[in-house]
Amino acid sequence: MHGAGNDFVMVDGRNMERDWSQLAMIVLDRHFGIGADSLIVLMPSQKADFGMRTWDADGSEAETCGNGIRCLARYVLVKGLAKSDIQEMTIETVATVNKIKLERKDGKVVKFSVNMGKPRFAPEQIPVDTSAGQGRVVDINNMIAYTDNVGGLEMTLNLVSMGNPHAVFFIKTPVKDFPMDKMGPLVEHLSIFPQRVNFEVARVLDKNHIEARVWERGVGETLACGSGTCAITIASKLNGYTESKVDVTLPGGVLNAEWNGNGEIVLGGPAVTVYEGVWPD
Repeated sequence: MHGAGNDFVMVDGRNMERDWSQLAMIVLDRHFGIGADSLIVLMPSQKADFGMRTWDADGSEAETCGNGIRCLARYVLVKGLAKSDIQEMTIETVATVNKIKLERKDGKVVKFSVNMGKPRFAPEQIPVDTSAGQGRVVDINNMIAYTDNVGGLEMTLNLVSMGNPHAVFFIKTPVKDFPMDKMGPLVEHLSIFPQRVNFEVARVLDKNHIEARVWERGVGETLACGSGTCAITIASKLNGYTESKVDVTLPGGVLNAEWNGNGEIVLGGPAVTVYEGVWPD
């Protein structure tokens, strides 16, 4: 499945026991496996309708995944695990419990909107330890902005957690020209991030539109990122660049987010099934 090109292998793991980390590294390999950004595993939940865990291509577990949540909602609907006329459902991730609304047109679900909860800005919640670096810290409406020279480029990273850590860098030139292959790994592994970080480079087009690219922790550059879209929307709102509703154009398509500046953020976009198969183990 994929959400704007952010692709996943989906597995019903409710009655399975596996070394999911090891399986993820094998299955997600784009040359010797199926190939995808992440392995999404459907799990039982005591707190929500369904549970979800996410392993990335390097075998590390991600706390949450906005596109993955929306794809899992489509998955359980297609598999008949939820009523066909359901209007909303809840999915528990490592980070929190998310509520998903299903939007229909002519009887078909055309959009899944997930409540991604409230952003977190405290250093220990991101987490970030700015004392471990040589850069300068600025407070922007209670959001940490960290400025440092990274790989010869002066960068101001806007830091926010959506249950997973994000660093957003705003530029004024087209994002397609940004040297992501070089800068992505450098930012991900900065010493100030004890659990590494997801890195977004974004250009504001107008008050409601942004273009962006994402370097995902443990994956590399992805065609889209749901939690990254939320982080970009939040950072741009706090900097005064955009209004509450934003469309973010990524290499794989458009995701949208809405945040009023102090509450929970809602993420919307496509969730598409590509094909089904059997893994021979």
